[in-house]
Amino acid sequence: MAYLANSHSTREILDKYGFTAQKKYGQNFLIDGNVLEKIISGAEIGKDDCVLEIGPGIGTMTQYLAETAGRVVAVEIDRHLLPVLEETLSSYDNVVIVNEDILKVDIGQIAREYHGGKPIKVVANLPYYITTPVILRLLECGAPIESITVMIQKEVASRMEAGPGSKDYGALSLAVQYYAEAKILTYVSANSFFPRPGVDSAVIKLTSHRKKPVEVPDEKFMFALIRASFNQRRKTLVNSLGNAAGLQISKEQASAALLEMGLPVTVRGEALSLSEFAGLSERLLFTKKFTKSF
Repeated sequence: MAYLANSHSTREILDKYGFTAQKKYGQNFLIDGNVLEKIISGAEIGKDDCVLEIGPGIGTMTQYLAETAGRVVAVEIDRHLLPVLEETLSSYDNVVIVNEDILKVDIGQIAREYHGGKPIKVVANLPYYITTPVILRLLECGAPIESITVMIQKEVASRMEAGPGSKDYGALSLAVQYYAEAKILTYVSANSFFPRPGVDSAVIKLTSHRKKPVEVPDEKFMFALIRASFNQRRKTLVNSLGNAAGLQISKEQASAALLEMGLPVTVRGEALSLSEFAGLSERLLFTKKFTKSF
């Protein structure tokens, strides 16, 4: 089977099976072999690796992965693509196709079944509409994942990599950076896809931390604090936290914690680093527990 990473081959296989890209699945097929080579190179795939590919589509990137990795487990939600994949990947005996929703798949089980429980690598051309839920699930699921190399909307990639004080910095930046080191590898024009999407893309690599950059007594509380801090982005942190009903933190408690950390009470959430949010969450958690005890 010829490589699919060009417009002619992609159209040919789609026409053969009478397949039309489904908007509900965010299907845009990559037709640029140079981009694929950059993804494979950036993901540092080798014969000892087991790769989880999310959304193989017609198998364009799967072909490249199969020739580089020891094993590829490709999770495809659209059952109409299964006969296409059966043809385009017929030359490879190291590919397993799983017809499931990646948000429901047991990723830990994939690592155990296909890689002896050792860390796997994730590679994907992610549909824009589920980018954030998929990334967060991969990071939070607890499965052994060494790295995640994905092509996503350019603006979302910028948010994942952003630091304090920038306009792109927010709750997603902090969630990603708590679990992994984020690095944008390359930018990809919308012209590299068929059908052509309305926005450009970026390839970002998330390398899992061996040890998390901060230690907190309650991760859920810290992230609830972070979300509340950015829900009202232009307000001061004190007001944002004080207005968040679920947190049950008074403005006085928030002000006292910030002053204890040497931060002004007028500071906004976008100015705090991950380590500062960790310190703030620890102080406020202690304050809440202390208050409840009386």
